[in-house]
Amino acid sequence: MTPAPLLVCADLTRSFGGLVALDGLSVELKQGEILGLIGPNGSGKTTFFNVLTGLYPATRGEVRFGGLTLTGARPQAVYRAGITRTFQRSRLCLELSIFDNLAVGAHQQLDHGLYFNLLRRRALARQADATATAARELLEIFDPPLAARLFEPVAGIAMIGRRRVEICRALISRPKLLLLDEPSAGMTADETAHLMDDLLEVRRRFGDLSIILIEHEMSVIARVTDRCVVLNYGKKLCEGTYAEVSTNTEVRQAYLGLA
Repeated sequence: MTPAPLLVCADLTRSFGGLVALDGLSVELKQGEILGLIGPNGSGKTTFFNVLTGLYPATRGEVRFGGLTLTGARPQAVYRAGITRTFQRSRLCLELSIFDNLAVGAHQQLDHGLYFNLLRRRALARQADATATAARELLEIFDPPLAARLFEPVAGIAMIGRRRVEICRALISRPKLLLLDEPSAGMTADETAHLMDDLLEVRRRFGDLSIILIEHEMSVIARVTDRCVVLNYGKKLCEGTYAEVSTNTEVRQAYLGLA
């Protein structure tokens, strides 16, 4: 018996006034799969992430995840269901330490009550120690020297290190689905290759982690994805393996710039 998909988006639509940014998109994702989401600028990729994570409500359509209906759910509920994300532009607090930035990703798992924080100091210390341990373990997958700098400000680390911190912040809550919005932006080809090595290692260690990856670097898509969905003008143009979609005539005209 074929297992049910982890994520099902049916007829997902988002309009901004007269502009239809996402137009009847239907997508399914299996547990443990890496799905590439590609298309020209303005094709609806990031809008899809924003609707999926509750930043924008869907104008029409349905989202189901792990047996739950998430249509219209607030970002906090999406997070609790097991979906986390990164953004194309860095959302790190550069003045804060690596630890502080990672703790933001686990904030809904922490006890923020006044009684706990003021009177249960030993329990608070244990909670902080457990968060630091989880942060170090994640960072060591990506870059062991970075784990040794846990309490240094993010402003002092290189771009690839910041990208790793952002991904670790999304992973620290141990999500079922990770959404990555152009993780290689601003990095060199070598840095991008190293980061993709990290992602493949994370999936190997997590076992059942699913990933949806928005990326303009086709070498990345070809290397790490199991399947691709191509968007254009908010609609699904086609889907399949990278080898299949890269030879599609409509894709080559709309996205790859080829005749």
